[in-house]
Amino acid sequence: MTETTGRLARGNGTELAWVRLEGSSPTVVFLPGFRSDMTGDKATALAAFCAERGNGMLRFDYSGHGASSGDFLDGTIGAWAADALAAIDALTTGPLILVGSSMGGWIALLTAIARPDRVVALVGIAAAPDFTQRLMWDSMAPSERATLERDGVLYVPSQYGEPTPITRALIRDGANHLVLTGPVPIRCPIRLLHGQADPDVPWELALRIAERVETADARVILVKDGDHRLSRPSDLTLLGQTVAALLGQDST
Repeated sequence: MTETTGRLARGNGTELAWVRLEGSSPTVVFLPGFRSDMTGDKATALAAFCAERGNGMLRFDYSGHGASSGDFLDGTIGAWAADALAAIDALTTGPLILVGSSMGGWIALLTAIARPDRVVALVGIAAAPDFTQRLMWDSMAPSERATLERDGVLYVPSQYGEPTPITRALIRDGANHLVLTGPVPIRCPIRLLHGQADPDVPWELALRIAERVETADARVILVKDGDHRLSRPSDLTLLGQTVAALLGQDST
């Protein structure tokens, strides 16, 4: 099976880079995390998994991420969720299995709510819904909040490289897209993979997601020594087994 690539014009001057693998339904859609892209280990491992089994797959970069155009600092949860909807509406047909990593887990939940007739299953990998409020704003010191409000952006240290820019627009927009404030109207099967050694997103958040979604078919799979990325060979095997089960395939 061969992959095709392209760029999707968003009508606002930005273009989304995408890679699509034609194959059987349902189509697997990978949603990257905050400041991540479609070339990471989980995305490429999932692409290889789908190619081996003949399943269709779509992966793409949000605006301001990876190979897509746009400025990361202009991005918000609402804008990136709109990117996801635009990509799946333009580039896929039929049922979908969403696989969202970290922030991509939040985007996956928003997408499933917006397209309940198409999303037949959802997998979260260290899913981080509402992180702009719970993990950013609520954890900021008063001085950090003052800097953010004054300058419009706050740079915080990151163990993954350059400091992470957090914008005032990201925080304010995120508050408009919170999903865990009440029942979450998602009724498809949901699988939540989370490492208990995750230093960025507490694993207890997976339990809260499972509690809030309306589906009865929600399972939390904890990896005791797993970190936030869950991209070790054993983690990728677990991801493949999880998606295979949702596709009705065996895990070998």
